[in-house]
Amino acid sequence: MDEIAFGTDGWRATLDTFTDERVRIVGQGVADYLREAGHDGTVAVGYDARETSRGFAESLCDVLTDNGFDCLLPERDVPTPVVAWTVRNRGLAGALMVTASHNPPSYNGVKFIPDTGAPALPKTTQRVEANLRDPVATDDSGATTETNLTDAYLDHALGLVDADLSGVTVAYDAMHGSGRGVTDRLLAAAGADVVRLRTDRDPTFGGTPPEPTGERLGALVRAVETGEADIGVANDGDADRIGVVTPERGYLDPNRYFAAVYDHLLDDAAGDAVRTVSTTFLVDRVADASGHTAHETAVGFKWVADAMRRHDALVGGEESGGFGLRGHLPNKDGVTFALLTAAAEATKPFDDRVDRVLDAHGDVVQDRVSVDCPDARKEPVLAALDDEIPDAVAGVDVERVATVDGFKLLLADGSWLLVRPSGTEPKLRVYAEAASEKRVEALLAEGESLVKPLI
Repeated sequence: MDEIAFGTDGWRATLDTFTDERVRIVGQGVADYLREAGHDGTVAVGYDARETSRGFAESLCDVLTDNGFDCLLPERDVPTPVVAWTVRNRGLAGALMVTASHNPPSYNGVKFIPDTGAPALPKTTQRVEANLRDPVATDDSGATTETNLTDAYLDHALGLVDADLSGVTVAYDAMHGSGRGVTDRLLAAAGADVVRLRTDRDPTFGGTPPEPTGERLGALVRAVETGEADIGVANDGDADRIGVVTPERGYLDPNRYFAAVYDHLLDDAAGDAVRTVSTTFLVDRVADASGHTAHETAVGFKWVADAMRRHDALVGGEESGGFGLRGHLPNKDGVTFALLTAAAEATKPFDDRVDRVLDAHGDVVQDRVSVDCPDARKEPVLAALDDEIPDAVAGVDVERVATVDGFKLLLADGSWLLVRPSGTEPKLRVYAEAASEKRVEALLAEGESLVKPLI
């Protein structure tokens, strides 16, 4: 049980640690939590395309039904946002999702989704962890029903996003994950011609982690740059994140994408934005120009979703490609955002939208590096860093230090440097944003030199 810990988004581990025995222990912890919280309804148990995921999902259903809960088990692997939306749509007690998201096939994981459909906050996962124990059966027995979760979700997405994609060609890369047959089906239903890439199930993800970053989307970039498609979209392994490719820019930096899609949404709606501490200030500039506010949270979409609810925000997002939309789901959703992106392209080329934002608000460059740091050293390093904050970084004065998540040094020229602990790996993350690559490189170098002696 000591190996089970819920981090930034659920519990993930390599398969030598992520065993059936421990998965069943998690199932019992969730069953106990649900009873304590007064829930006695149905629980959805979803799973991604990994070789082991269906079996783990069936084990979770076994534990939950032994504890008197009915379970809904999808007919096939499904995106995490489909499961989260189903919780809200059907009024379920909650859901478990077996996925390691964008991690390599040697990993698996499990997320608990409460009845809100939002990611579980620490106050919830801590209660689940406190209840971890070997499975037990109650006198009441529930039943597992295998069902289709996707159709109702797709109907909802088509009604939510005003999208006439006739005449638009969209290249879609599923990266062999659970978005296949879902995101491409949604785009086609809205009228798009869809060029499908890696839409077959491959539990090894073709030998590369299913993470939609520029270096892993070469075929998608070629399809768009050669004119085979007007725009390209990709999902990660469980399709809660999105990557976007445009003709002029190739892989579009998620920070620029966030600012541009927020700008697009403001054409027809009003509302604040929510972003994580590691996400671009471009979003703030778009918000300010329209009379709105960008709210900053710690890294982790659970914090974004919570802030979206509190501020009734129009959109929320993070620099890793996860975005949520008001009126849809308090969770990140790479499927619906693929449709939203294509709908934006249908009315104005997405490159033109990015140009509009950059012309109005200036460009930014952002990058990050990771520094190895044992988990046990993270808190001591940050405590020591509190006493080592410099007056200037790379020749520019530090005007303010934000401590929403780690230490974010806000500099006089509008650039910033952030040091925060990873929630999933034994590393510290060092981020920087500035107006040029050279400036970002200088900031990252000083950030590394600041923390390494403290480890």
